[in-house]
Amino acid sequence: MTTYQPVGATTDAGADTGHTTRIPPAKISGVKGVLIRRMIEKKLGRVPTAVGIFWHNPKVLFASFGLGGKVQKWNACDESLKSFAHMAVASLVGCTWCLDFNYFEARNKGLDIEKAREIPRWREVNVFTALERDVLEYAEAMSQTPPTVTDELVDRLHAELGSAAMVELTSVIAFANMSTRGNVALGIESDGFAAACGLKPLAERPGVASTS
Repeated sequence: MTTYQPVGATTDAGADTGHTTRIPPAKISGVKGVLIRRMIEKKLGRVPTAVGIFWHNPKVLFASFGLGGKVQKWNACDESLKSFAHMAVASLVGCTWCLDFNYFEARNKGLDIEKAREIPRWREVNVFTALERDVLEYAEAMSQTPPTVTDELVDRLHAELGSAAMVELTSVIAFANMSTRGNVALGIESDGFAAACGLKPLAERPGVASTS
């Protein structure tokens, strides 16, 4: 793979300034490009590498933005459970971008940062409730090929969450699989958002050697 500079990179403290992507980011240009850059920079401070990659096909980029925006507006399921589930998928699949960004977003949303930090090794720590552990197990089970979801696990979650939240949680995990697997396939890695705002490093997933 070839190393490319991230689109819209800045010198934010702790931010990674080099990325390994399988195709080079496109130049974000034109009227729509200017608007997209301003909107994202206002919210995040800089434009993530992924935006430059997907700018090769703006229709796909805007459709992804639209779907992601709709997913964020769902409110039948607890926000912490959905965030932790997405991070569990990212950890399992190996998507450093989604893992880092959702850790960063957990801070912005006022969620439990210490729990979010421990997602990669959730089976080895005792900070999660029984419900949270079932959600994390469900996220991983849905992400296996083939899925390893059991009737017993779904029954427990359904009893705790109810039908509407169960459907929403399942759909969030499915969306997380689409996002994480696409990023990994294209070599899109962490932009360092969590480190840039001073969060402690995420716990390492058992059996995964440190790259530091």
